[in-house]
Amino acid sequence: MSFTGKYELQSQENFEPFMKALGLPEDQIQKGKDIKSISEIVQDGKKFKVTVTTGSKVMKNEFTIGEESELEMLNGEKVKAVVQMEGNNKLVTQVKGMKSVTELNGDIITHTMTLGDLTFKRVSKRI
Repeated sequence: MSFTGKYELQSQENFEPFMKALGLPEDQIQKGKDIKSISEIVQDGKKFKVTVTTGSKVMKNEFTIGEESELEMLNGEKVKAVVQMEGNNKLVTQVKGMKSVTELNGDIITHTMTLGDLTFKRVSKRI
């Protein structure tokens, strides 16, 4: 199953409390909470390029499954992480105490991030 495609954000849960926990300023949180972001994923075997465009902010990450990569977090911080694939439709990584799981089911991508007892969930649909 290939992740390649463009996906538009359909819904998100716990955006504000999660962004506060990451240390984002209140004005950025308020600006970002209602913007429909577009995620573009290009998968070439184990190599991935992910571009998330939210308003004027563009976040790009490239990684290879099982290899250490530098990833940009939602707060703009760059961190080293290893992304693993579970099955053929789930990407999992741990970054600074946060677990990130991206799961593809048909045309729907569900991205769940957990930090302590706080969970942020985004659902995007292929466009």
